[in-house]
Amino acid sequence: MMNRKYRPYEEYKDLGVEWLNRIPKHWNLKKLKFQASVFPSNVDKKSKEGEIPVRLCNYTDVYYSERITSSIEFMSATATPEQIEKFSLKAGDTLITKDSEDPNDIAIPSYVPEDIEGVICGYHLAIVRPHIEGNGRYIKRVFESDYAKAYFSTRANGLTRYGLGTYALSNVFYPSPPVDEAQSITNFLDHETAKIDTLIEKQQQLIKLLKEKRQAVISHTVTKGLNRDVPMRNSGVEWLGEMPEHWKVSRIKNAASKIVDGPHFSPSYVDDGYMFISARNIKVDGWSLSDAKFICERDFLEFNKRIRPEKGDVLLTKGGTTGIARAVDLDFPFQVWVHVAVLKTIRTKVTPFFVAYALNGTACYEQSQLSTYGATNNDLGLSRIANIVFAMPPLEEQKEIHEYLDDECKKFDALIAKCLESINLMQERRTALISAAVTGKIDVRDWQAPSHTTHKKIAA
Repeated sequence: MMNRKYRPYEEYKDLGVEWLNRIPKHWNLKKLKFQASVFPSNVDKKSKEGEIPVRLCNYTDVYYSERITSSIEFMSATATPEQIEKFSLKAGDTLITKDSEDPNDIAIPSYVPEDIEGVICGYHLAIVRPHIEGNGRYIKRVFESDYAKAYFSTRANGLTRYGLGTYALSNVFYPSPPVDEAQSITNFLDHETAKIDTLIEKQQQLIKLLKEKRQAVISHTVTKGLNRDVPMRNSGVEWLGEMPEHWKVSRIKNAASKIVDGPHFSPSYVDDGYMFISARNIKVDGWSLSDAKFICERDFLEFNKRIRPEKGDVLLTKGGTTGIARAVDLDFPFQVWVHVAVLKTIRTKVTPFFVAYALNGTACYEQSQLSTYGATNNDLGLSRIANIVFAMPPLEEQKEIHEYLDDECKKFDALIAKCLESINLMQERRTALISAAVTGKIDVRDWQAPSHTTHKKIAA
């Protein structure tokens, strides 16, 4: 529900359009094709001999940016003269994502405030170019509304990858106020969303600080222990520095009976079967299994012949994003891909949770990054994993450390969760405000940006 300080228009007219019941009486409802030209790009990221070098605005540039400006580091590519003529970025354009693996990521917009010479729109994107100069910002805001998101999510076609055709884009019904009123709406939204975005950024900065603090606590505890009064000695290892006198310097190969990765090929995936965990499913602060894939029983049993992950093992990412560890506490059978190493820990020497914390500490993580090779596909080899050096306390002390770190990490995670909840609420507020303004639920024609008066002290 919108704040009471925003008043509605005096008169409305019913539309009978799905997700858009009514608009102000003096507004028009038109299909987008009568307001703008829509053309999807066919320029891919591959450079071809004989074509002209260009810079390419791609999917991630649009997905993560409110605006497309020359400050973005665009990738290099090539294009034909015809493609350069058609897809060069011009002031007032709105770029949108036209296909994605998630239908909710369809039609994400980003605005182009000025011509950007030498930059063209890339594949997986479409340009929406307004017929009326100065109307581009309003078009971008309409794409951000709940109405547009609902429309496009149901018009996207596909099974594993969803896409929007030109027809669906061009024929969306578009709430169209008079040009000067559209300008007032965009000025209002630019001001109000900027305030919300500033608050969101502060929460994001706080999350970053909390994660850095959590990392520092883990790194200190797995190399220095919990007792501040214990005698220390030089470990003789640059990564570890000083450590408690009674601790040992060890290597991962001395703490694990086996270090084996998953199958070196992509199996056929199924909708329902055994979970197949890859590197992206393993995070420092927990499992991320919402997008995990599944394999059939036959493949699961076959992969078990190579290695069978079990509760109490440690998983370490070794491909893509490397050096992230999790002790297995999952209560169901699963398998792993080649980018994940399974460490069969020796329980008489180490606890798996301490090993995971040690691997995630700065000392071990930096070793894993220096041991990760590959120009295009990062790889942390099994033999290099085996030789990662860590500080090993007695078994009972390991248990105390992992219990302590469990408690400390829960505190940090709770604070981070509160920040994320605040961000979600602010993002919902942002979308609701945009939706209300561009569909005429609130009247901002008389809105003016607050003036800030500077009061100077006058010396007596």
